[in-house]
Amino acid sequence: MSGDVIVGDRIRGRAELLDRAARLARAMAAAGVGAGDAVALLLRNDFAVLEANLAVRRLDAYGVPINWHWHPTEIGYVLRDATPRLLIGHADLLDGLGAHIPEGLRVIAVGGTGEQPDYDDWIAAHEAHEGHGNGLGSSMVYTSGTTGKPKAVRRLPATGEESAQRARVLAVIHDTAPGNVALVTGPLYHLFSQAILMATFAAGGTVVVMERFDPEDCLRLIEQHHVTHGALVPTLFVRLLRLPEEVKGRYDLSTLRHVVHSGAPCAPEVKRAMLNWWGPVLYETYGSTETGVVTKISPREWLARPGSVGRPVLTGEVRIRGDDGQWTEAGRTGDIYLRIHGTPDFTFHGDPEKRAAVEYDGLITCGDMGWLDEEGYLFLCDRRADMVLSGGVNIYPAEVEAALLEHPAVSDCAVFGVPDAEYGEVLVAYLQSDEALIPDEVTAFLRGRIAGYKIPRHLVVGASLPREETGKILKRRLRESFLAGEARETGAY
Repeated sequence: MSGDVIVGDRIRGRAELLDRAARLARAMAAAGVGAGDAVALLLRNDFAVLEANLAVRRLDAYGVPINWHWHPTEIGYVLRDATPRLLIGHADLLDGLGAHIPEGLRVIAVGGTGEQPDYDDWIAAHEAHEGHGNGLGSSMVYTSGTTGKPKAVRRLPATGEESAQRARVLAVIHDTAPGNVALVTGPLYHLFSQAILMATFAAGGTVVVMERFDPEDCLRLIEQHHVTHGALVPTLFVRLLRLPEEVKGRYDLSTLRHVVHSGAPCAPEVKRAMLNWWGPVLYETYGSTETGVVTKISPREWLARPGSVGRPVLTGEVRIRGDDGQWTEAGRTGDIYLRIHGTPDFTFHGDPEKRAAVEYDGLITCGDMGWLDEEGYLFLCDRRADMVLSGGVNIYPAEVEAALLEHPAVSDCAVFGVPDAEYGEVLVAYLQSDEALIPDEVTAFLRGRIAGYKIPRHLVVGASLPREETGKILKRRLRESFLAGEARETGAY
């Protein structure tokens, strides 16, 4: 079983996967893909994601994973902007694109029966590619686009030592070893999920890939395959915790040793509940598409410092820059700047000025704010773009959200600012709850936890909040809905 990849009820061994990847590389080369070229990947969780990523590395080309949940116009934008030589996608996803596929772009369909060549047939028609590439390891990833069109982060070609350092970082982050059995729970177009797949496979471990997340199925797979490692976003913790106690106790999870969570803030009470259930196996990490993962914190460290996302790993560095533009001392809030030194650099595709703007003194900011304690542990406050200036005072919505999530009837929430004639901005809170919430009771609940000026002026209660598969709430959509008067307000104060 070691080295296998399991998707649903299908299994492919390591040797078969490597052979298919080598044949795919030859097919790509025959189609004109060479060093520095892009290959767009519109793929669900399937073997093809691993095979395609292995294949482009052999050619010193790079993959462009595309979020297949996006609207066809958004996917079309990526295909035009990235100018790939080739598009590989599942047939049903390709069928919905139509004219959004640029003219002249060659398309290969996984499970195709139509006009495009079938992926498996295409691989079978070629011999294995002999070369292994120069380890340039480039990539181009389009971020979520929560504030507009997706932005492309282009990883620059790496030197041999940079590639080796990146591999060492991933090994530390995911605790990779040949005997590991890793569970992939999220979509493989996201780097968080793709990282544990690629790192575990590279180390000779076994990977179990969920085609789509289901909380009870997650527990079943852990027991069935004796899963030792995993990677989940906090939203999935919430879904797991909602399972009935009888279901939670039905499965043996004792093989779990190391489960990474990242991608979105995790409410402290949610993490404590998961630690009480799964035991001391939850490791939190922090970084960005631009920098990669930079910090990590163990369960023991987190229990001693609730809310921290850890300290830098290996050659990582984190510093806080104040509003005066200078580095701050411990305990002061400011913009987070960070980097793993010795790993490949990046740029924003087609926007070198933006790339220059996010760097200061050799470190990179991704827009988050936070502070460091005396021992160098990082604590997050919020994104600078989400910070609200109300009545001349800075308010961090993440702090208000954490307080709201302590309410037993609030299962999810989003807090953001909207214009106000008197205060400049005031807070709006969208609450997800299956129960009727009384505004005065919510206000009283918050007054016991946060300062009065941080309590939202407007409450909107609904059945669900729009989230990406990665767990990030689409606040832009909620803000637009509120300002357009589309939301039914529950309370105003």
